[in-house]
Amino acid sequence: MTPNEITEILDRPYSQELLARDITRLAYVGRDGFPRNVPIGFTWNGSEIVMCTSKNAPKLASLRANPAVALTIDTEVHPPKILLIRGHATLDETDDIPDEFLQMNGTYAITAEQRVEWEKEVRSLYDGMVRIVVMPTWVKLIDFETTLPSAVQELAERRERARKA
Repeated sequence: MTPNEITEILDRPYSQELLARDITRLAYVGRDGFPRNVPIGFTWNGSEIVMCTSKNAPKLASLRANPAVALTIDTEVHPPKILLIRGHATLDETDDIPDEFLQMNGTYAITAEQRVEWEKEVRSLYDGMVRIVVMPTWVKLIDFETTLPSAVQELAERRERARKA
């Protein structure tokens, strides 16, 4: 997939709505060779997905061994909107709390006082974090209006050919 194709899909309104959400599901291969799929907070900076985790998170060893990842961001309504992203994770260890972590947790409905307490607790708990950065190398938006899952699209095309025959 070319960078222009990726940009065109990510610039679509539904993609932008999904990229503004709080949670993605990060899929990767564990050190035991079995797949993992974990929900994790994220932010989109216009070119990359950024997730943050503790320095001792088990997923980090797996991502160092095999940085290939897949992300799913979707809705819980019918018809669902689904954004699928593939790429490679780059790990960036920091000695503080990344701004992205504070931003990605800024959409929850909490009062200003609760936010201050939450940030104080975060800063006392973590001695730093690891930024997991993914530059999309492949994307697909499924909106069930203009795009479908590939298998469903194939069935629809097969049905249309049969009707015309």
